Amino acid sequence: MTGRAKSANTRIEVEIEKNREEGNWIKVIELAEQLKEKSTEFVCLSDFLIGEGKLESFLEECPPIEQNIHRAKIGLIEAKRYLNMVITEAGIKAGVAMDAHLLLGKLHYACGQYKEGLNNFKVGDLQNLSEKKLPLRSLKIVAESYAIKGLCLQKDTSAPSKFKKAEKEEELARCFELASDLSLLYMQKLEKEINSTTIGSTGTTGSHSPQPTVPHKTLGEVLEQALQAAPVTLLHQGKADQALERYRNSLCAIESPGVHNIRLKFMIQMAELLLQGLVGQKYQAPINSIPKSSSWKPEYYTSLNQFIPRCDCEEVILILLVAESMAVRNAVLSQSPEFKEARLSAYQDATMVYDLLTIATVRWGQISLLQESLERSMKFSFEEPHLWKQHALASMSIGNYGHALSVLKEVIRLEPLNGSNYLLAARICFEHLNLAEDGVEFCLQAREKELNNPSGLLGRCHLYAGIGYHLLAEANLLKKDKESYRCKAIDNIRSAVELEPNDHLSRYYLGLQLAITGQTVEAQNHIRVGLELQPEHSSMLHLLLLILTAERQHKLALSIVENALEEYPDCLNLLYIKTHLELHEKGGEVALITAKQMLELWKNLYEGQTISDVPECDRKSDTRSVFQLYTSEMSDKDSSSLQLHNTAASRVEQALSEVASSMSSFSPKPGPQRAWMLQMEVWLLLAELYLTLDQITDVQQCIQEATQIYPLSHHIMHMKGLLHMHKEEWTEARACFQNAVAINPLHVKSLQQLGLVYHYLGLQGLAETTLREAAKIEPHNTITWYNLGKVLEAMGEFEKASNAMATALMEERNNPILPFNSVPMCFE
Repeated sequence: MTGRAKSANTRIEVEIEKNREEGNWIKVIELAEQLKEKSTEFVCLSDFLIGEGKLESFLEECPPIEQNIHRAKIGLIEAKRYLNMVITEAGIKAGVAMDAHLLLGKLHYACGQYKEGLNNFKVGDLQNLSEKKLPLRSLKIVAESYAIKGLCLQKDTSAPSKFKKAEKEEELARCFELASDLSLLYMQKLEKEINSTTIGSTGTTGSHSPQPTVPHKTLGEVLEQALQAAPVTLLHQGKADQALERYRNSLCAIESPGVHNIRLKFMIQMAELLLQGLVGQKYQAPINSIPKSSSWKPEYYTSLNQFIPRCDCEEVILILLVAESMAVRNAVLSQSPEFKEARLSAYQDATMVYDLLTIATVRWGQISLLQESLERSMKFSFEEPHLWKQHALASMSIGNYGHALSVLKEVIRLEPLNGSNYLLAARICFEHLNLAEDGVEFCLQAREKELNNPSGLLGRCHLYAGIGYHLLAEANLLKKDKESYRCKAIDNIRSAVELEPNDHLSRYYLGLQLAITGQTVEAQNHIRVGLELQPEHSSMLHLLLLILTAERQHKLALSIVENALEEYPDCLNLLYIKTHLELHEKGGEVALITAKQMLELWKNLYEGQTISDVPECDRKSDTRSVFQLYTSEMSDKDSSSLQLHNTAASRVEQALSEVASSMSSFSPKPGPQRAWMLQMEVWLLLAELYLTLDQITDVQQCIQEATQIYPLSHHIMHMKGLLHMHKEEWTEARACFQNAVAINPLHVKSLQQLGLVYHYLGLQGLAETTLREAAKIEPHNTITWYNLGKVLEAMGEFEKASNAMATALMEERNNPILPFNSVPMCFE
């Protein structure tokens, strides 16, 4: 006890102290009765012990919470009577009066009498206690006293003056801070006591049989409340930086098993505090210094090799990774019904950690770290769709699309009525896996679910189905099937527009389908409506410019793109279209200036990324416009993301490049490959422009630069073939175009030029076959029909040649400066 010198003269007193520390209150009361009967000298001490025993034993059964106030008022009458008997002069002489006041404060709190509780703490002189080493039981009494005083101050609803309010807030924060430190210190000492007892008892046994597990003591309701209230109180007072420091101090204290759950909660709350940015400019990185030693401070972890976070990013991710390890350790793997409650509780804790980890890792571009963590979560996420879906999204983000689709299929099994899962799977199929048929099937399933259980996604189901049919139409070479898929695409996208007339994405895809089928006037109307709905949609503006060129309004298109570039000067896809328009309207010299600007802009936007250690997700230029950049926007149709064959072709190129890297000194460029692909497209554009200006040396240099990035791209081989054609090196040109077609059999430009090369070599039969193959892929391409006409004329089939030339003239009317399919596939 705090005010009485400990006497070890009698065996009973030693037994009482032992049972008090162990919380064996029935035994304490029995021994106190014996001590009282033994001598009148111990009456006050005995009455105190009986009152303490009755109070603590009652509160073990009925914790001091609001629901138990009525029961406490009845059940604690005896305890109150005994404790009141010792707050007298005799009690002061016996050294138990102060302890009695502290316990009475606890009793009044349990009874909901907060002012009386505060008064007892005041009389007990709690605020003036000196810091000194205390026995285990006394340490808990003092810790609980500060905790209850703070809780009573919180409950006190009287309206003091502004000065008194500030004083009260300061006292409240001080009480909870002391209670937190003393609570952690108490648990550390208690753990040492239990361990020493266990070791001692184990050492006396003569066998090696396993000893029963010692149950870990918990803090109790009061101390747990105070520990959690300490940082929250500082937050309510607007002292977020002090709250953060409070969390740090609590978490840096040496852990004891009794506070495992609270530590996990603290880690979650601390991460939330940092992620919400409440600390702001006041944030200071933790310092690797040992706190001042004190009798009332817990012991802290100290090490020479501790990792110290340097910023809030590192601190959040560190704290969440530690929290994840605790959550995984606490996870219940058994699916037995008796463990259901524990399993759900552990799963909820883990889910909170993973959700916060998702926010942190996505914000700072550490998706691969998130993916590793979510993979670990799968072992205790049986039949739990939330973490499975998070796992799928993380796999998508790191480019592991096949795995993401497999995981999404499991999510669909777990949530069969959620249409968004089907649409997400369809998007992966369309955008990354070249599985248009599977994607359409997912869309149809989603539409069926929406019709039965509407959730506002029916328009999106029709839109995604339309995108899938569009991809199938582009990939199919049979005219009948192509037209059938095209009609289905238009019907579905029209339904999407009818269901959601203010959806810019539906307008975009409907405009695209109409433009491809030659209905440019209606297509332009839908695109203009879409731009009104979403003025900053780059793909929509891209399509509008192509439609204008198809209507022979090149000057208007050039004017629009110039105006757009005044507002968004760093948009590469607009510069790309401007280059082609200038080539058409003003000649190669002017277009060359714009292309060089693109190369300079690429350096400003991406050069730092290719040499930086910053994660790819975090590499963003401050000067970048709101337009999103796509590799497909920098190329012709065949590198468009709207082409089914593009995914397969890019995979072949990747494989060939990997083979090249293993066979030679070639190695992939460092940094994000998307940025390098953009640069390659710019170099090829420059090569094309130099070729029109007959600057052969510059063309070769540009091709060499592109080759260093991606040596076996079919685009590069196509460009090499054009250079050989310009030099009239027909054999070399044929080899280059054949290589390009070998990598991508559906590359129309290479097929067109290969047919022309066969024509110049006198191989008219091969030329006709090749050009007809190109016409199957793109039946509306003017160049294909014109070249075919030349070949047929050379073969003496003048009527067929005349028909081919007429077809070329007819298609020329609606032929854009770049293929309509060069616009990117987008879902936002």
